[in-house]
Amino acid sequence: MTTPMESNTRNPGDLRATAEVVAGPWPNYSNCRHLPERDRWEVYSMAKASRGALEDRGVVMTESYDAFIRRVTGELEL
Repeated sequence: MTTPMESNTRNPGDLRATAEVVAGPWPNYSNCRHLPERDRWEVYSMAKASRGALEDRGVVMTESYDAFIRRVTGELEL
C-alpha cells in the first residue's frame, strides 16, 4: 500500500487525485497589523514558507496561491 505522498512523487501530474487536501481553517494574520512594517514583511515571508513546506510534503490547498497572497497581504496591510 502506498501513502498519498508516495503516489504524488511517482505521478506528480495527478497530484490533486492523491494528495491530502487542506480546506482550512487558514491562519489569520490580521492580529499582526500592529507590528512595524518590517516585522509584518517577516510574518509574510514565514507564511509563504509555511505554505511552501506543506506543498512540498504533497498537501494541496483549496485556496489558490494567488488568493493566499491577496488574503495575507490584506490581513497584514502590506
